[in-house]
Amino acid sequence: MLIKNTNTRSVEVEMRTRTIVLAPGDEEMLTAEEVLDPALRSELQIRAVSIVRPVTEEEEEALREQLAASSDS
Repeated sequence: MLIKNTNTRSVEVEMRTRTIVLAPGDEEMLTAEEVLDPALRSELQIRAVSIVRPVTEEEEEALREQLAASSDS
């Protein structure tokens, strides 16, 4: 999923896999597993962040490769 910070303040989401910090208006891609993370679900519920659209298969594969490379470092 592609999420966006629709808030007027920065939002930090500490998920099991990683922590993301979104300034107002920032967007971030998440894997299908991350969308199920309770910390993210909480932020979605209080509308601190919003889902923009699903990611394409190609975008998700690129994201998984990027996350794998950064965890190997």
